[in-house]
Amino acid sequence: MWIRHIPYEEAEGKLRELYERVKGPDDNVDNIMLAHSLRPHTMEGHMTLYKNVLHNLGNTIPTWFLEAIGVYVSVLNGCAYCREHHFTGMSRWLSDEARAAGIREALETGKLSEAFDEKQAAALGYARKLTEAPGKISEEDVQALRELGWEDGEILEINQVAAYFNYANRTALGLGVTTEGDVLGLSPIDSDNPEDWHHR
Repeated sequence: MWIRHIPYEEAEGKLRELYERVKGPDDNVDNIMLAHSLRPHTMEGHMTLYKNVLHNLGNTIPTWFLEAIGVYVSVLNGCAYCREHHFTGMSRWLSDEARAAGIREALETGKLSEAFDEKQAAALGYARKLTEAPGKISEEDVQALRELGWEDGEILEINQVAAYFNYANRTALGLGVTTEGDVLGLSPIDSDNPEDWHHR
């Protein structure tokens, strides 16, 4: 990491409280969270957004596919940190190593039809456009998703996951965050409890 951070053992006050909420096994705190340690209020904002965008029971799209969108955005942005964390998380949700490997190959090569149906590929295409050319997104892009069967609330989920990962990717890439020392693939349990951040 290219900026100073406060390790778990040295954290006090609000920062220690947030670390206690977000830590995984053996008091491990993901490096992307450590990157916020000099401004704990931004860590709190980041985790609140992450928890609700990917791991809230109010979502109706399966978590594995939301994670796949995140992996794809991270591949497009060249963010190895988020790609590796969320590919591992997606694999855990799928519980199918062969399928997960096929999905990874499709996301990395852009050959989406080899691992996704037309409806899923369209959602990923929307995420790609939002990542690479957000100013060119139009109402027609949303209508195309509707015509393939995505409901408006689901389109919002797709939009929010793509938008969140663009934020997270730029946080990690801009501060030199790596996976060194992290436990890959942990995530908050899917729930509607905004206070439950513990990674499992």
